[in-house]
This record gives sequence, structure tokens and C-alpha cells, in this order.
Amino acid sequence: MDPLTPELLALLFFVGLAAGFVDSIAGGGGLLALPVLLWTGLSPAAALATNKLQGSFGTLSATWRFVRSGHADLSRLREAILATFLGSALGAVAVQIVRAEFLERFIPAMLIAFALYFLFSPRVGDVDAHNRIGERAFAWSAGLGIGFYDGFFGPGTGSLFAVAFVALLGYNLRRATAHTKVLNLTSNVGALLFFILGGQVVWTLGLVMGAGQFLGAQLGSHMVVTRGAAIVRPLLVIVSLAISARLLIGDAWAALLNAVH
Repeated sequence: MDPLTPELLALLFFVGLAAGFVDSIAGGGGLLALPVLLWTGLSPAAALATNKLQGSFGTLSATWRFVRSGHADLSRLREAILATFLGSALGAVAVQIVRAEFLERFIPAMLIAFALYFLFSPRVGDVDAHNRIGERAFAWSAGLGIGFYDGFFGPGTGSLFAVAFVALLGYNLRRATAHTKVLNLTSNVGALLFFILGGQVVWTLGLVMGAGQFLGAQLGSHMVVTRGAAIVRPLLVIVSLAISARLLIGDAWAALLNAVH
């Protein structure tokens, strides 16, 4: 790992700030944070674990603001929180014994489909629509499934939760984003606990970035509360496409390197 100079710590703080801002609105903050953590010289496992730590500060910050403003109702999410925590814990265990190549190929296509959904679906806006399933069914399908995905792999979890709230429960985008942060915090903490048990977290880097994440998430969640779909919808589309591009380019680059060697 690179020496912890004041310049490096300042860079990590501001990357955390930017990641927290973006993540609180549309998810995908890990696209900014994870490459920087790898650049410092951390192993992939340590970078993923430390990213979960710093990301938890952002989701905690955004969740706190959304709950205080009345946009997230924790009492209606109790079962979904339980299912999401269980799913993320199972995913964090599974990722240590199962190869993730299938998800790496499948997720970009799915996120592109989500971007198109956010762009063109009439259900996506500032007005609630009719729900398609009950809250219990949502908890043990979307909550458990997406929680598992976040513990196992991670990119695009915020987009997955957001589209589930909109498409299945009929939430408007402001409300969907607020409740997404609650479940995203749950899945982050569930996975983080198992990374801590594995001794993979680099605390100094995670806490510095976490301070930036907390601040950035406060700013981003304020924009969600005040501007709603006007800010959330385009950022969800951009982030979904950006994650897809990052995963696809990463696969192409790895294939090229393998061919050269």
C-alpha cells in the first residue's frame, strides 16, 4: 500500500465526498471509490472490504436524513430489512467459495435495461403508482435477492433496489430513493461484518473516506428531497450506463491482456 501522506488522505476524503453525493442520489458511488482504493495498493479483497466500510457511512448519512425528513418509513421496512441483511450475509459468505464470472457478464445487460426503464417508463416520476406485490413478498424476493447480490458482487445495488421499489411497490422516485438507502445500508452492514471477521478492512483509509462519504451523502440526499425525479431520474440512467460500461470495458481489457500473455 502507498504511504499515508496528507495528500493521499486528502484525495481519499474528496473521492469519498463525491462518491457519497452520487451514491445518495442514484447509487454507484463505488465506481469512484473502488478504483482509488485499488490504486493505493490494496489487494482486491481488502479494497472491497474497505469500500464497504466507507460506503456504509454514506448510506447511514443518507438514511438518517431521509428518515428525519419523513421520506423513509422504517416501520414498513422491518421485514425487508431482515431479509436484506440475511441475503447480504449469505452473499458475503458465498463470494468466498463461488466464482463471480456469470454475474460479471450478466449485470451490464441488466443495468442497461434498467437505464431504459428509468428513461421511458411512465411509472417513473414524482407520483406513486399501484403496487404489484405486497410488502412481505417484496421483502423476501427483492430484499433477500438484492441483498445477496450486494454481499456477493455489488455494482448497481442502488439501481436494483430503486427499480424494485418503483416497479413492484409503485413508489415515486423520491420515495424509492429514500427507502433504497435504508436497504442499501442494511446490505452494506451485513456484508461488512463478514469482511471484518475475515480481517480484510483497512480502517484508516475506510474512516477517512467515510468522513467524506457522510458529508457527500448529506448534500446528495438534500437534493433528492428538494428536487425529486428531476435530479434522480437522469442520474439513475447515467449511473446505470456508467456501471455497465465499466464492467464491459473491464472484461474487454482483461481479455486483451490474457491474449497478449
